[in-house]
Amino acid sequence: MTAQILILVVISGITLISAGVLHFIINYSNPNAEATLVLWAITCAANLLMWVISYPIIHLYTKNLTYIIQDDRVTILSGIITKKEQNIPYRSITDFVLNRGPFDRYLRIGTIQIQTAGQSITATGYEGCLSGLLDYDEIHGDLRDKLKSLHPVSESTTTSEPINSSNENVLTKILEELKKIRENTGK
Repeated sequence: MTAQILILVVISGITLISAGVLHFIINYSNPNAEATLVLWAITCAANLLMWVISYPIIHLYTKNLTYIIQDDRVTILSGIITKKEQNIPYRSITDFVLNRGPFDRYLRIGTIQIQTAGQSITATGYEGCLSGLLDYDEIHGDLRDKLKSLHPVSESTTTSEPINSSNENVLTKILEELKKIRENTGK
């Protein structure tokens, strides 16, 4: 919740600084007290309206947000009016991405994004997101360990040594295999 409040403070600061610059420009070009009074009234009303609408929504959203890390899945419970339960089984998870923006680093929190193999319906490409975590390093490590234990990597698919075969050699082997297949099918 603190990160969202900090974002609101920054937005409010930017609008107030912008209003101050406009106030200076208006007074420099044409000293008109009515125009600057209207400018400050609009700026303050917009900031007040933003806070009155945003703060309760942020409070309710963070109050209703729950993450449950189970042995076989990650569950995300969210929603203010419409409640949503999102279950992401480890068998479909490909990776966990730790993300920390400027506000996250300032507040010492982190976000873990859950990647799946082509199942995301969001534009970000992530199936789920665990945001605002205080002990993000520990949780990220635990999730990666669970993923590794469920999806062990075989030594035949990954190697630290480079493959020393040329493209021509690989193509020759493929051609030989295709010839064998053709002979076996009788064509």
